Amino acid sequence: MPETRRWQSRLRRSLVVVTGPALVFGALSAPAAHAAPADDVRVNEVVTTGDVNDSIELYNQGTAAVDVSGWILKDDKDSSKYQIASGTKLAPGGFKAFDVHNQFGLGSEDQARLYLADGSTLVDSFSWKKHSAPSWSRCPDGTGSFTQTSLTLGAANNCGSTSDPSPAAWPGSSSVTTADGSNVFGEDLSGLYQEGGVMWAAQNSGKIWRLVPNGSGGWKPDTASGWGSGKKVHYPDGSGTPDDEGITLTGAGSPGGVYTSNERDGDNSDTSRLSVLRYDVSGTGTSLTATKEWNLTDDLPSTDPNLGLEGVTWIPDASLTSAGFKDSSTGAAYDPGHYASHTGGVFFVGVEGTGTVYGYVLQDSGAFTRVATISSGMSAVMELQWEPQASRLWVVCDDTCDGQHRTMQVNASGAFATTAVYQRPSGMPNYNNEGFSVAAATECTGGAKPVYWSDDSNDGGHALRKGSISC
Repeated sequence: MPETRRWQSRLRRSLVVVTGPALVFGALSAPAAHAAPADDVRVNEVVTTGDVNDSIELYNQGTAAVDVSGWILKDDKDSSKYQIASGTKLAPGGFKAFDVHNQFGLGSEDQARLYLADGSTLVDSFSWKKHSAPSWSRCPDGTGSFTQTSLTLGAANNCGSTSDPSPAAWPGSSSVTTADGSNVFGEDLSGLYQEGGVMWAAQNSGKIWRLVPNGSGGWKPDTASGWGSGKKVHYPDGSGTPDDEGITLTGAGSPGGVYTSNERDGDNSDTSRLSVLRYDVSGTGTSLTATKEWNLTDDLPSTDPNLGLEGVTWIPDASLTSAGFKDSSTGAAYDPGHYASHTGGVFFVGVEGTGTVYGYVLQDSGAFTRVATISSGMSAVMELQWEPQASRLWVVCDDTCDGQHRTMQVNASGAFATTAVYQRPSGMPNYNNEGFSVAAATECTGGAKPVYWSDDSNDGGHALRKGSISC
């Protein structure tokens, strides 16, 4: 809810890295003497914010797998204890994060300590005096000092340059107009995706809308085929009310299914359910039951149930391979042939609570593989949009970040990096915009094309607004 985000925004804290000798705040203690390969395992990332459950990541910097079964994680109290499950191994160069919040909390002045299974042989530790914001991360992985950077639990730390382009004025008209009738949708309208003369919209109260032009440059509900009031959505077994926040299509268009990003079941709102859902929208009924769910919850850092997957977009394999995109799961150039049938592209999802974007190959079988972990550079992500015309990924925040928009492209290292930072149009107040859609190149007129925003708060009785960007 908007109030939650504003509350969190007020609680953001700056961090200071303090370095020094062993067991001094901000430093690593020297590991106790013991034989390799245990020496190769390091505390590599620590998260204490509460937006994501308190977590400690381990990294194996060696060349052999390490069985960490029974090893013990502690905070600064010897009575605290998180025992790693039997059968847990760290592959060479592997990362694994452990959610410790049920055993002990990590405070603003605390430690993360790793012991062998005997509980007394210290392997590694890290101390700090301020909460992470969002992450304390070693740079470079395994060997460097800890620093404040983006959250990348379960993947390599974001140790590149933290400098971003200076914020620029909106790359289009400064004026914005309403694009819907008065109080048509009410609150909670979220993700948007334009497919030619149709706009698809996700409403996080459990609906998908099919919108058509209203004759005055905006959109209205399609009254045909049961779409007049939007269609209620359910999980594949027919149960629940998916809290769908983002919406996208693949290269097959809507006949290939409409895909949404979901953060929880509205009927069980205290539990995260971070998933991508596919719906067949060809019928005439007034409800939709998902035909497939890719539940990513166990593969992603734990987060508050209302701060989960917000945005989703699909990028074609051809666009990624031509740009030299690197697959983080293999460490090599992305090869679509490495994966079974998977819609011919990669789905990217954005997490509201951390501002992190993840890329997934979602196979038709229901299997999935994470191929990217990307820091957006913002405290929250509300929407993602791939713009084929410019081969760029739009990453959008709401009023939490004063309506900031960023564009990203694949850099020389094969990773997505920020190419531009844009302020919202000067003519648009700081609305709670959770959706953003870019029109196709075919709509370019006079060097500009339309863009649309959805306002979750329905400010002034309007949920849709229209602006423009340069073609």
